[in-house]
Amino acid sequence: MEPLVPILAATPPPATPALSHAPAVVPRLSVVLVNYHQWSDTVGLVDQLRTSPCLEGGHAEIVVVDNHSGRHPLAARLRRTPGVSLRRWRRNRGFACAVNEGCRLSRGDWLLLLNPDVTLDSGFIADALALAERRAAEEPRIGVVGFRLRDPDGEPQPSTGPFPTLVGTLLRLLLPRRRRKYDAGPAESRRRVDWATGCCLLVRRDCWEQLDGLDPDYFLYYEDVDFCRRARDRGWVVAYEPSPSAIHHYPLHGRRVPPHLRLVTRHALLTYGLKHWPAWQARFLTVVVGVEASARRTFARWKGDAGAAKVFGDMGRLAADLGRGRPRAAWRRLQRVVRRQEERRACAPVGDNTKS
Repeated sequence: MEPLVPILAATPPPATPALSHAPAVVPRLSVVLVNYHQWSDTVGLVDQLRTSPCLEGGHAEIVVVDNHSGRHPLAARLRRTPGVSLRRWRRNRGFACAVNEGCRLSRGDWLLLLNPDVTLDSGFIADALALAERRAAEEPRIGVVGFRLRDPDGEPQPSTGPFPTLVGTLLRLLLPRRRRKYDAGPAESRRRVDWATGCCLLVRRDCWEQLDGLDPDYFLYYEDVDFCRRARDRGWVVAYEPSPSAIHHYPLHGRRVPPHLRLVTRHALLTYGLKHWPAWQARFLTVVVGVEASARRTFARWKGDAGAAKVFGDMGRLAADLGRGRPRAAWRRLQRVVRRQEERRACAPVGDNTKS
């Protein structure tokens, strides 16, 4: 089987220089955001972050990486914002690669990974920084901390889960979408967990650097699950904290999943299986996804949706590529689907960071 390798690491595309207005003081916390066609959300979150005394005092910084969102007037505003570093790419290299770039540009001992579609509690940055230092003193191997999330209406939103298994993945298809990936642990209790969602995730830099960041074989989704699993395997503690908390506005389980996004999620799940499951289980899942793709393609043709049928055809071929040990071919196929979708702009863009 061809090894799964960082597909995009060879020749990075040209990028605009990162412009930093960070103060001379070395920050203790770096906030990393990835923007993809979400300028309003990104700027809104940056504005909220900048109200923190930690930003004003130089104890925290903000790094934004734009994953080829095109021209937008808010980009110029963000570039001029004090305390913010902005890096813009001319190609969508995937969420994991963009997060890695943001963390590479950052300087803090702790990394706070945020999606643009979150709204933080008042005082979140100061509370998270105090929590990080307290937990490090209590538990020297603390490496990853996830937080309590809420829906916009205030209802609890799941943010942690068990490591996926083949049997668990198939059985959880019987559950509501909201519960397929996550567990129902007590929202008010701090505890150790298998993994926590990357939409609001605090990571110790020592842990991050030991693991070389997120695995760039993931374009979007499951990169957070994979990171937490590798952290656990290296002896780091992954924990959940009920406070501070945040609102996550657009989790994947609350949105419609168009064909191109379904292909991206299946690629992520299959990639995870190939890396962490016995070989026969991963191959079995590629067959299951291939059957699913064929059924969805047939249904799309019956409805007269040629575009969806084409994407589901690509999904089946992508699963076959992975099952035959050809991850590079699968990645190229995914990239072609991404480019087609970005050219159309008929549906929500692929790779937006409103991710679960």
